[in-house]
Amino acid sequence: MAQGLEAFLREAQEKNLPFSELMLAKEAEETGLQPEEIKEKLAQRLEVMRQARRDGLTRSLTSRSGLVNGAAFTYARAQKRVLGGPFSEVVATALAVAEENACMGKIVAAPTAGSCGILPAVLLPMAEVHGFTDEDLVKGLLTAGGIGLAIENLATLSGAEGGCQAECGSASAMAAGALVELMGGDLGQIASAVAFALKNVLGLVCDPVEGLVEVPCIKRNVLGAVNALAAAEMALAGLETIISVDEVIKTMGQVGRAMPESLRETSQGGLAATYRKLKQNRTANS
Repeated sequence: MAQGLEAFLREAQEKNLPFSELMLAKEAEETGLQPEEIKEKLAQRLEVMRQARRDGLTRSLTSRSGLVNGAAFTYARAQKRVLGGPFSEVVATALAVAEENACMGKIVAAPTAGSCGILPAVLLPMAEVHGFTDEDLVKGLLTAGGIGLAIENLATLSGAEGGCQAECGSASAMAAGALVELMGGDLGQIASAVAFALKNVLGLVCDPVEGLVEVPCIKRNVLGAVNALAAAEMALAGLETIISVDEVIKTMGQVGRAMPESLRETSQGGLAATYRKLKQNRTANS
């Protein structure tokens, strides 16, 4: 039987290992690679995330469809801020990396291309705030990967199967759990953070305009990153999930399967259908 997150967490507790160390051992066993080789590969992925962030923030990107029009570049130079500081860095990073994906730049699918901005938007700015080293961030990627594996085992990571809750929601849960470990949280707090993040986006549909991972996908990466911060903050404060994390994950899968096909990446419903009608009306009136 495929393992859920609770089984992984119990194993980590029994072996007295941080969650990231358990996942490193499992990856070594699965791939036959030495732990140092795995960490080097993850360090390379971390640098791809950094480069995507830099590229997305230092040039105005426009996609072939025209739906992406330099939102990250514009946002990074805006003067008015609600919170500013690290919060604004999180928003800017999510926009930048997601736009890089939409404009054919190099990104890390974490766990999918459509949700690629969430993990770097949480890890990179928080590293600057809290002084996490690259070695720390590699541990964060291991933890995030283990959470993603558990979600895949019990539910799905695919928008076509489970809606955007399965993509941006899963990425948000991965980022929340990773941040909790990096902040010194315990295994129970990782579980709570993952559960909170998924609960908060339960039922989120996948309705890409024109079938492209641009609108509303890029802004939903911002939602996922901010949601991850809130989930981690609550868990680290000692708030506990009432419904077990595995049950939350399974419920996400059930909700996804219950969604109409039109709301599962087919571009037949939701905002995709709205945009299509608006476009048709503009054409008819021109």
